Amino acid sequence: MAADPAVTGGRGFFGGGGGGDLPGARRLGAAELQLLILALLEEQARHGYELIKTIEERSGGFYSPSPGVIYPALTFLEEIGQARVQQEGTRKLYHVTADGRSHLAAHRATADAILDALSRIGGRMDDVRDAFAGLDELDNAASDEFHRARHALKRALHRKRGCDAAEARRIAAILARATAEILRR
Repeated sequence: MAADPAVTGGRGFFGGGGGGDLPGARRLGAAELQLLILALLEEQARHGYELIKTIEERSGGFYSPSPGVIYPALTFLEEIGQARVQQEGTRKLYHVTADGRSHLAAHRATADAILDALSRIGGRMDDVRDAFAGLDELDNAASDEFHRARHALKRALHRKRGCDAAEARRIAAILARATAEILRR
């Protein structure tokens, strides 16, 4: 699902070029982050730290906004009347307001797409962790060798982006053979 260009400035999730689940940058644009915060506050009132941890958990650790990003966004949402603060001792509990709900409703597709992207990224991060489980148990040389080979493959595939169909089929056949070879043992 594409992001609403009026909200995201046309840049796509996490500052990327749009559409990709694992974009290059690890942060949301200001408007995207504000929508995400409103969506999370709609689920339940939260403290700033809880928002950071919830976003981190939903993205499987891929995206963990800093306090220097979350708290100014919360302050902005409060200033424009989309969030309100309830003081709890030294902590602030943030709630979504009726204006915040209206804004969220107007941009629900984008907010849902951001939440969905976080969930997909979180699932992929779990898959990556599972795939590399136990690698730290290898000796340092074997681990380094493995990581160098993996990064070389990633660079090679990146350089071949946008290739024609014949080249894509050739690469797919190479990867299929490599997969079969890896699984043979």
